[in-house]
Amino acid sequence: MSFVMGLNPMRTTGVKQLWRHACRLVAAAVTVAAISQPAYALIELDITQGNVEPMPIAISPFAGSGLQEDVAGQISQVVAADLQRSGLFRPIDPTAHIQQGMNVGTMPRFGDWRTIGSQALVTGSIAQQANGQIRAEFRLWDVFAGQQLIGQQFFTTPENWRRLAHIISDAVYQRLTGEKGYFDTRVVFIDESGPKDARRKRLAIMDQDGANVRYLTRGDDLVLTPRFSPVSQEVTYMSYVGGNPQVYLFNIETGQREVLGNFPGMTFAPRFSPDGQKVIMSLQQGSNANLYLMDLRTRRTTRLTNTAAIDTSPSFSPDGSQVVFESDRGGSQQLYVMNSNGSGATRISFGPGQYSTPVWSPRGDLIAFTKVHQGRFMIGVIRPDGKGERILTEGYHNEGPAWSPNGRVLTFFRDTVGEQGGPQVWTVDLTGYNEQLVQTPNFASDPAWSPLLD
Repeated sequence: MSFVMGLNPMRTTGVKQLWRHACRLVAAAVTVAAISQPAYALIELDITQGNVEPMPIAISPFAGSGLQEDVAGQISQVVAADLQRSGLFRPIDPTAHIQQGMNVGTMPRFGDWRTIGSQALVTGSIAQQANGQIRAEFRLWDVFAGQQLIGQQFFTTPENWRRLAHIISDAVYQRLTGEKGYFDTRVVFIDESGPKDARRKRLAIMDQDGANVRYLTRGDDLVLTPRFSPVSQEVTYMSYVGGNPQVYLFNIETGQREVLGNFPGMTFAPRFSPDGQKVIMSLQQGSNANLYLMDLRTRRTTRLTNTAAIDTSPSFSPDGSQVVFESDRGGSQQLYVMNSNGSGATRISFGPGQYSTPVWSPRGDLIAFTKVHQGRFMIGVIRPDGKGERILTEGYHNEGPAWSPNGRVLTFFRDTVGEQGGPQVWTVDLTGYNEQLVQTPNFASDPAWSPLLD
């Protein structure tokens, strides 16, 4: 998929607004301000549990004509849905808009938008080109200052309209928060269908909002624990082919699959290094399991741990200098951090219960984990030094957190109760309040987030 983007950055001469976030422990203020330079906003979200008051924003239905009229409306709807799902924005119902029928070249009547409480406004249009492509243009306006914040245009093929909407959402998100968005991304997961005692598990991929589901394997063999490369559209996962567990590398764009290596015993939890050049994994030998690192270029394997325990679920820090993993070396499943060469392992979890499936945030500031205590399954975060543990969500069976590429949202899966129940994919942000179900065709587990698409 290719996009050609034309930039038309507009400067604003005076923008000032205050966006307050009411938190239980800390009240964080967000200020959008600029004088004689492009305005920007910085959302300061405290890592303690808090309740975020979303910003009212109006997404005017994009203008289109003829063939593109339906596409134009769908793009604006996806943009509104993306921003709403983030928990940071509250799109205003289009039926409440006073100024209707706006085109991207129309100057907003800012008083009309202030009347309905909108702080920001998105307008856009879609046009068919002679070569069959569509041209999409949008503008983001500061309603209080009466100024344009950004204006951009894109050229692409009609079938890419949904991805185009996600790119626009990311642009709006970044302009108003000062941080990169996460909407133009995909999630790989395990699609589960059939009766509970004989589930068919297929490797699948979807847009981050659950659209465009595509199956990558046929379900002939059991697949588990898919993980995205942080720098490419490659996935590593475990599969039982002929009853033997092996780690595979799968290229999503080409569909090519290769075995990483034939290892004795069971192989668990493969995950990429930050540069995408290595894979770290857990290999079982007898009753023990230790961590190994494989160079994808040379296929050379290095052993990192050597204990009479079960060490598994390793995850690199963003700079590649450290690894977090789970181990029962202390008598129960706990979280440990060590240097990337295997030295200096230090326990960081000391709360009641068992900790598992740790994964380092792309920001480097937090580690997400699964915790089980007194029959409760929880998804939480903890700082790399073991301080600041906080539970974001709990349920009947929560497991397998994975970070969005901007480190603000986690995806995980939750089992539902009963004989007809099964796992579903959910997301939750760092406040712990914005919890969202991701609709999938069947039951779904083991989600893993892609980096932003090129």
